[in-house]
Amino acid sequence: MALLTQKAILSTFEEMLEEIPFDKITVSALVRRCGVSSNTFYYHYQDIYDLLDVWMSTRLGMLKKSVPKSKGWKEEVRVFLKYCQSHPKLVANLLSATSRSHLEQYIFTESDIFFYDYVRERTAGMPLSEESIRYIAQFYRYSFIGFFLKFTWEKMQTDVDESVDRLEKVFNAFIDSAAAQMERDPL
Repeated sequence: MALLTQKAILSTFEEMLEEIPFDKITVSALVRRCGVSSNTFYYHYQDIYDLLDVWMSTRLGMLKKSVPKSKGWKEEVRVFLKYCQSHPKLVANLLSATSRSHLEQYIFTESDIFFYDYVRERTAGMPLSEESIRYIAQFYRYSFIGFFLKFTWEKMQTDVDESVDRLEKVFNAFIDSAAAQMERDPL
């Protein structure tokens, strides 16, 4: 029963994100629309930001699961960007929120993990320190976040396949160059 309630709350939250900016969504409006009590909401979530975290983790998890592991980071990014393209209002309502810092922290954390795993895999067998790997991963995080923001500013009209292919070429060339440089001159 609890799982069904959580799914209903998450589904209602997503519907509301398609309609109004995140910072205009209130717990009272959400529970009224979902047909549950405030106590039920607070039993599952600490606040609206906790719900946002759970929703983003759930949604990203579903997108990741839709991509076979063998396809790698490039396909995961492609699926994510195409999801964004198919939900432009939802993305705009998340990004237009005046309380963006919570969302930005989440994006930074998730992209850091994502690119750390990519750099770790790509540099396997190279004599790089943990600090060097983290530093390269941070560069990727900043690059991708800049890429994503530009993608959203352009109303997500960019050709995703072409953009991701270009991104892969740049990322692979940079990682090879940075790793070689850090082998010669460690941090």
